[in-house]
Amino acid sequence: MQEKTVQPQETDKPIEQQLAEAHAKAESNREAMLRALADAENARKRFQAEAANAQKYALERFAESLLPVVDSLEAALANKGASSQALREGVELTLRQLIQALEKARITSINPKPGERFDPHRHQAIATVEAPPGEMREPNTIVSVMQKGYQLHDRVLRPALVTVAKAVEKSDGNPISDTDLD
Repeated sequence: MQEKTVQPQETDKPIEQQLAEAHAKAESNREAMLRALADAENARKRFQAEAANAQKYALERFAESLLPVVDSLEAALANKGASSQALREGVELTLRQLIQALEKARITSINPKPGERFDPHRHQAIATVEAPPGEMREPNTIVSVMQKGYQLHDRVLRPALVTVAKAVEKSDGNPISDTDLD
């Protein structure tokens, strides 16, 4: 076997020059990395500032839609000579403006109808009542609404305050069943 020795060719650079080029390339890569880190940090700060502004001014559109309601209420209070009919019409108009402002903000009412099933996530039972004689109501259904509730998208802001039907009891304390009514 013959061994071949590698002889430096004329195109090969001296080791010192290769080392200098490697140092230059490493320094260039280091500077590029530092620029990338600085860009990332600037982007993070910019996003934080935008998020803070978004949070700070999130209610801006909602507040702007409430300003006409405030104007209407102030005008009603300033009009001392208004008749009760004119005052009532003004209050109804103001209520419509307020409902429109709430709808634009995606705030909807929770106003269950009598007979609907009680939902503890959307309703708050203030009282339970037995159904009047001759009137068959399902237990855990809504009898009446005392105050509407409101929700923002699917989150309940305030549950509806309701009266709920309970099972009618016999004198022995047991609930009346359908067979007892025959």
